[in-house]
Amino acid sequence: MALDVQGTDYLKLPVGTTGQRPSVPASGMIRQNSTTGNPEWYDATTSAWLQFSQPAGYSINYLVVAGGGGGGAGVAATSNGGGAGAGGLLTTTSSLSSGTAYTITVGAGGASVTNGSNSVISTIATAVGGGAGGTTVGSSGGSGGGGAGSTSGSNAGGVGTAGQGNAGGVGMSSGSPYRGGGGGGASASGATGSSSGDGGVGTANTITGSSVFYAGGGGGGTSSGVAGAGGNGGGGAGSLSGAGTAGTANTGGGGGGGFNSASYAGGAGGSGIVIISYLGSQRGTGGTVTSSGGYTIHTFTSSSTYNA
Repeated sequence: MALDVQGTDYLKLPVGTTGQRPSVPASGMIRQNSTTGNPEWYDATTSAWLQFSQPAGYSINYLVVAGGGGGGAGVAATSNGGGAGAGGLLTTTSSLSSGTAYTITVGAGGASVTNGSNSVISTIATAVGGGAGGTTVGSSGGSGGGGAGSTSGSNAGGVGTAGQGNAGGVGMSSGSPYRGGGGGGASASGATGSSSGDGGVGTANTITGSSVFYAGGGGGGTSSGVAGAGGNGGGGAGSLSGAGTAGTANTGGGGGGGFNSASYAGGAGGSGIVIISYLGSQRGTGGTVTSSGGYTIHTFTSSSTYNA
């Protein structure tokens, strides 16, 4: 049976949101997607809803930052906690398939002396959680946690994940104040406890349209003098008289190291973030949607789904 539609007026398609798509789609179905503002059709070969005016795939830029590690705790009068490593940072381009759902995981920051959690875009990118600051030796992770300042001599920093972060600093093992080493950041290693114990600096990124630093390492704790500063990019400062400072949320910053007395805890790591951007008007859904410089930007501060 053939249907021949003629004239100069219009044919109105059924209208609905992305969430109102047929639960059991079939090849050739056509509808107007009110979420994206574009007509779409179902392609059974790729098992995807494709937009009429756009190709099956499109290019994106992404930034994926994992959760920062938790700072090291002070455990004795001669041991100060090392700063924690920042969450791993990945940023590049990729291609997505229209109509496909991509799982977004935003890694949590680690508690005191605990590694941060990974941030993920489905099978496209996995940023590794930052390493915890040391009570003796720093942990490895996206960026390595700093070693503790200690008379024990066991004060090496953790090793950063290649391409995602840098190593933690060595803790100060001789001569007061036994300062903890700084946690590694996305752009630099953590400083040693014998210098400043500062956390490594993070990396500036302009994916949102303005320059923002992410993934700074935590500073090392100390019992006298000056504690290590957090690295630019959300790293928490080390403590001079208590618990370390937490890393900033949604930056992947590492937590600061704790002071030695009464087992003061290290600061918690900052949670991670996932950002997707592409040139032109909105094509997908998910996250907080903004625009800048002709780009559409999807920002995820918690785990969710990006529907391409």
